Amino acid sequence: MADDFSQSLTPPVSPFAADSLCELSPAQPPCFCCSETKDDPTGALSAEGYTTRGSLKRLLLHLDPAPTEYETDTVEIFGFPWVTETALVESTKLLFGLFRQKIYRLETLAQSSSHDFGQAGNLHYEAEDLRQQCVSFLQFVRVFLHRYLEPSSSLDACPSHPYEDLEAQLPSALLEELFGITLLIGRLKDLPANVQSAFTIQNQGKIFPPSWHLLHLHLDIHWSVLEILHLLSHKMQGQVVYAHQFVNLTGENLTDASLFEEHLCSLLCDLTGLAIGKYSKVRPTEALSSHHYLCSCTKELWVLLMHLLEYRNKVLHTQSFWSYMNLLLRPLVSGKPAAEQFSGLPTHCKDPLGFTWWLVTHLAMLGQYSRNGTKHLSDNWTFVGELLKLTCNPKVKEQVRMHVHCCLSLCLLWEPSTSAVSTLWDYYSKNLNVTFTVPWLGMSGLGTLCKTPLALVEQARSCCSPSPLHSPGHTQLYRSANSFHIFLRVLALCLAQDTTGGVPQRQIKGRIYSKFSSKKMQELSEAGLMNFLLLFLVVARQVELEDVASRACELLGFLPSNCPPGHRTIVWRGQLSLLLLFQERGLDVGAQASWLASSFNETAKEFYNKTTEVSRRLALWGPLGSYLDGVSEVFETSTSLTLSEEKLLNEGFDWLLPACRQSELNSALGFLQIVLAQLRRVHQRSVQSAPTLARAPSTSSVVKERHLAVAAALWAHFFPFLRSLRLSQTPPAQLADAAAGFTLLAFDLPGSAPQDLQPNPVQSIMQYFGWDDMIHPLLVTRYLPHLLQNSDFGVGASGSAQSLSVRAWVRCVLQQHLHKNPDGSDSRTGRAVEEQLCELTRLVLRLPEVDSLLQRAGLQPSGTRIESTSALEMFIKAVGCVYSGLQVLSERSAMVTKALDYIGDILKHIKPSLISKNQEGLQLAYWAVGCIVKHWSPLLVTSKAQQLLFRIVDGMLLPHNLTQQDRALRESLPLYLQGLSVASSVSQSQGAYLKQQLRSVTRRYLDHFLPASPSMGIIANHPVLLSACEANSVSRGAVLRRTILEVLCESFLSFKGYAPPPRLASVLMFLLELLRRNNDSDPALLTLPLPALLRCVMLVNEPLVKKTSTDALQLVVERCAAVSTEGPCDQIITENEGVYDRQVYTVLETVAVLDPSVVQALIPNLSLTSV
Repeated sequence: MADDFSQSLTPPVSPFAADSLCELSPAQPPCFCCSETKDDPTGALSAEGYTTRGSLKRLLLHLDPAPTEYETDTVEIFGFPWVTETALVESTKLLFGLFRQKIYRLETLAQSSSHDFGQAGNLHYEAEDLRQQCVSFLQFVRVFLHRYLEPSSSLDACPSHPYEDLEAQLPSALLEELFGITLLIGRLKDLPANVQSAFTIQNQGKIFPPSWHLLHLHLDIHWSVLEILHLLSHKMQGQVVYAHQFVNLTGENLTDASLFEEHLCSLLCDLTGLAIGKYSKVRPTEALSSHHYLCSCTKELWVLLMHLLEYRNKVLHTQSFWSYMNLLLRPLVSGKPAAEQFSGLPTHCKDPLGFTWWLVTHLAMLGQYSRNGTKHLSDNWTFVGELLKLTCNPKVKEQVRMHVHCCLSLCLLWEPSTSAVSTLWDYYSKNLNVTFTVPWLGMSGLGTLCKTPLALVEQARSCCSPSPLHSPGHTQLYRSANSFHIFLRVLALCLAQDTTGGVPQRQIKGRIYSKFSSKKMQELSEAGLMNFLLLFLVVARQVELEDVASRACELLGFLPSNCPPGHRTIVWRGQLSLLLLFQERGLDVGAQASWLASSFNETAKEFYNKTTEVSRRLALWGPLGSYLDGVSEVFETSTSLTLSEEKLLNEGFDWLLPACRQSELNSALGFLQIVLAQLRRVHQRSVQSAPTLARAPSTSSVVKERHLAVAAALWAHFFPFLRSLRLSQTPPAQLADAAAGFTLLAFDLPGSAPQDLQPNPVQSIMQYFGWDDMIHPLLVTRYLPHLLQNSDFGVGASGSAQSLSVRAWVRCVLQQHLHKNPDGSDSRTGRAVEEQLCELTRLVLRLPEVDSLLQRAGLQPSGTRIESTSALEMFIKAVGCVYSGLQVLSERSAMVTKALDYIGDILKHIKPSLISKNQEGLQLAYWAVGCIVKHWSPLLVTSKAQQLLFRIVDGMLLPHNLTQQDRALRESLPLYLQGLSVASSVSQSQGAYLKQQLRSVTRRYLDHFLPASPSMGIIANHPVLLSACEANSVSRGAVLRRTILEVLCESFLSFKGYAPPPRLASVLMFLLELLRRNNDSDPALLTLPLPALLRCVMLVNEPLVKKTSTDALQLVVERCAAVSTEGPCDQIITENEGVYDRQVYTVLETVAVLDPSVVQALIPNLSLTSV
């Protein structure tokens, strides 16, 4: 061939070439380009490529490759003008020689290119130009063949023109040149490393190294050789083209078909080899998101090959694309030597079977690309079936997940295969007890753990609705699901393609049923049972539910009655999942529910049995707890509760509830609340929709009948147990919630309540759990808010109901501190009561009765959150204020009755606090009763209430022992004294007795809190002193102060003969402080202590007593008129003359200094005595 280039390279020029040189240059031909494409599995191919530019379409439709190009007489190729219609015939060797020179030049650039960024631009543009010239030449060859090549005529024809001879030789010459080009460029696998590395060059804008251009030119040439050979074969109309010169030189045949076959197989082999190299870096978790092509150009080359081979298969009846790939891949997975035409395939594949699955799956995805937008590549289930048989080999367990994941992808791409499902089912039916985990994935490889029936149903639903092919849900399925769950998706797809219950469905269902026998069921582990149930749920969703459910229950019946609790848990969970499917389709669950409830009943009896070991009882709670969870989901998901759901609530709960421990009981009560709430919700919805059912009263009555059946089951199997717990001193927290649920149910369906609660079941239940004084405050404060926040029980409640609710609230406020720890710190129960009491307080203050009282008294709570003790004080004040404002006797009498109803037997309420060691509770009790005595004093002296007042005085103020109450009494005694003082003043029938009691109380606590030695700090805070110094009450305070002064004079300032009383200094300090803090000016009141003061001044010489008595005497004298002082002074003179003359005159001297007029009036008497 070197001789062809020894002559001048000046091409022949047409005489008319000058005219065509002035025309516009043709458009750039299509080529491989990945500079602007994204690595997206569903993304479009390059806009410059053969597919997008329509080159592939035109090839397969036998259209002109470039209909608007090469229309002029001359064409420029490699920088020279050529005659368009004759160039390739006359200068075949010359043109291809120039073509090879350009390739050589580009290879030289690729080998010598440096990393000098300054030269990068120049190298890029030069390499780009060289490549573009080569691509343009190949495009010209395609156009020339399409337009000008004609098959040769018969050999017996007459002599022809020399050009015709050349034209007849063109196919053979062209075949030889193409063969030479294939030898020149070699195979992709043999490219230098620096050129192959260009596959991984990321988009760098518009500047690429020469190696990138050389690599993509190789791809262009490889595709163009096949395209030209295909076009040549078509133009020759079936005539075989021989390379005559090659045959003459070598003796071997070379035809267009053999070169096409050889080049195609080499190209497929090299592309597969590149994919093997990439697969070595792919993790199983990334199998579907990591593609087999190195750049979008190799992706497009795969697409081009697929379309070309599929077309040739349909038209020329040659092998299909999958046939070639199967021949290539089958030896790889079997470990046998590759076929001769596929020599050169790498032998170092790390996982041939996994690679084959991966490659086939991604090639199938590429089969979606077509010139008209439809799926074009046919399925390859025959070869995939072979792969499945290898996958189901026990030696490759860890790889099964990825293989089945690929199989699922193929099912989404092609029509699902019944034979593939059968092969997989044969494998999984033998391995149902396997967990199908991937060790290196850790916990993420376990798949979804279904702990509830609803979760099991949701997992079955997800299996029946696989995620779209390229979605994250599908590509990440390897991490989120095990291989069995992926198989179920394949199964669901296969069942879904035949929605009429045809032969495929019956075949698959029969195969599944046939694998289970009594022995097989008894051999199932917990994992196996879970897989079994999930399998049948998937099948049930896709085909006849009732038939599949019946078969599942029949198979589960083969399990032994004494199966482990773990097995029973899973079995019940699965059966409840089937119930959810029945509900979903509106089918009655009675038969299924009865069978399940019977099993639950037997297990509950064993749980209750006293002879059952503790460890066994703990194990039994597993299935029992799962039953509660599952039944609650059945009720929650039901929209009508008319499908016999009540059969799940049987006598098993009569055995279960009494045997539960605290934590177990909480679960059971939580379950009860869910069922109660759902029943009420569904019933209310049915009542609201009743007008729309007016035309079908039978439907409405049936619905109500079913709801009554559910309610009857709840009343029968749950309420008696709740009632037995109501007096517990450690009630479970959710007891109140469940009791409130029954109360609301009785309101909605009163006829459903038991006979012993009739005729008013709501009030009967409220009495049991809210109003009874024996109920623990923890229960009351949690129970009542549920009801009071309901308008029917709060605002709309009757008067007696409101009064009883207020009484319960008052009791809870008084007993709120009983539940603290012995050391006074908060306990969990105490904190719970405190929190719940705040909410109950808020709701009680919103009751119409209470709100009316507060408004009439002009008292309103400030802020959104008010402390319970503050609220109680405000309420007590409001009641007393409203009573004082009433004038009509009947209204006052009714108010007394109502007030007594509010507080109930308050002394009984506070008794636990009085005997406890908790100081906070004791102080609260004394303070609360003190508030009542003070603010209700006019009310308490009435005939209806006076006994309560007497009991308060006797039981709280005059007890035999005061050791524990000392602090509480010190703080609250002023309330009692002030209230008793008013009561003794307004009482008409018991005034004298109350005054006597007031004096007794005053005397006792004056003595009790009076210090032995004088201490101003103690005396200043003496509770009796504080009670007499109320700032806002002048008249009532004067009455109390008179009583205190009288008690002081009688019991604490009376001399025995001439001997002073004990603790005289402390008493005088108390008296002085009492007089000083009040501005009393009534002489009758002020002169009460005057004799005692004069006696102290006269008879006691102790400096402190002398000073204190003198100060008190001075205060009295200054506030009284002289006439009021003469009497006591004259009495002093009379009693002490002749014995204490000197002391008497000392007293008079002191008085004279304070008020001379007093002593002047006494001078006549003094003169007589001195005589």
